[in-house]
Amino acid sequence: MTDYRRLRVALLGAGAVGSQVAALLRRHGDELADRAGAALDLVGIGVRNPDAPREVDLPQELFTTDAEHLILGADIVIELIGGIEPAREYLLQALNSGADVVTANKALLATHGPEIFEAADQVGASVYYEAAAAGAIPIIRPLRDSLAGDRVQRIMGIVNGTTNYILDRMDHEGSEFEDVLADAQALGYAEADPTADIEGYDAAQKAAILASLAFHTAVPLDAVHREGITSIDKAMMDSARHAGYVIKLLAVCERLTGRDGSPESISVRVYPALIPREHPLASVHGANNAVFVQAEAAGNLMFYGAGAGGVQTASAVLGDVVSAARRHIAGGVGVGESTRANLPVSPIDFVETRYQVTLDVSDRPGVLASVAGILSDGDVSIATVEQTPSGTGEDPRTARLVIGTHIAREKNLADTVERLGRSDVVERVVSVLRVEGD
Repeated sequence: MTDYRRLRVALLGAGAVGSQVAALLRRHGDELADRAGAALDLVGIGVRNPDAPREVDLPQELFTTDAEHLILGADIVIELIGGIEPAREYLLQALNSGADVVTANKALLATHGPEIFEAADQVGASVYYEAAAAGAIPIIRPLRDSLAGDRVQRIMGIVNGTTNYILDRMDHEGSEFEDVLADAQALGYAEADPTADIEGYDAAQKAAILASLAFHTAVPLDAVHREGITSIDKAMMDSARHAGYVIKLLAVCERLTGRDGSPESISVRVYPALIPREHPLASVHGANNAVFVQAEAAGNLMFYGAGAGGVQTASAVLGDVVSAARRHIAGGVGVGESTRANLPVSPIDFVETRYQVTLDVSDRPGVLASVAGILSDGDVSIATVEQTPSGTGEDPRTARLVIGTHIAREKNLADTVERLGRSDVVERVVSVLRVEGD
């Protein structure tokens, strides 16, 4: 190996991803040095318990509980412990000591990203986080660098592998949600407490990160509209399949063009939605992720691959480590985040899309006309109607209506659904799903 300058690398965390990062750094050190232009010396691994069992066999002398000592002696700090604290404190210490940092911590960046990036700017350091939004899928660099000269209009992403696995199996096998969730937990796709995944929190954090990059605007996590998949059942899946759709949990980041002189804004939201089966995102199966980007000049782009997994995520982390090492060798200040557009984030009420509304209604003359009148009064236009005959549903005295709408504003649709629920001809509002990707 060429006699390279040596850079000290500190690793915080030795879980599924951290252990793989350490192993790959040691195993492929010579190759990584050739690519980075510097030897990458793993000087230590900060952990809470050095004696804990781990998936990868690593030298015991690398482990330490003194994270601060590791940080202050490093050129590059890799943070893979997750959560907010002490991760935030450690990253700020690393940046203030002049180190570049690499992190996969989506929760931290979604809640404290501006603070972290500001600290990096103050000292001329860089923050690398390719693994924070979609695991091994390279999406951060394309948004931050490759598309920096373009104007991103929209992002639709399947960014949570657990929910995609659940919905994909429900679609293909006709299984119920609870049964597939139990299988996902047994296989390790879902945690014992799956709330972060199935209620959309994980996807919302990633959506905030992607939107911040795509629209050069700091997007706070609490501005992301979030819905999970716990309401999705077999009947909804069957109805979607019959209509030529598949249900996916989507992260949607969209540029909203101002109307009537109103300023341009953005919408960032996570919810289960219907996607046409011919759309590229409909073919994302299992626990895989994909991000579909629509840009003004570049057109449609799609990034697909493993959204999680120890060795897969480690690939993205090590790519960032090589980038950080190259910056150290080249010298100069780090590349800051471009968040100067400061576009306002619009609430969900202003979003416009199509909808599928499923109702159980009284099976008697005039019902369809009454329902159509309520929709018309709410400025919601009907595109399609399908009726299931009386006696085939749960209640033999009711019929089921599946109504597809033209593009409508969310606020109008929500108000209309509320009025439908109060109507004496509607027995039950079964479901309301948005339609994306047409």
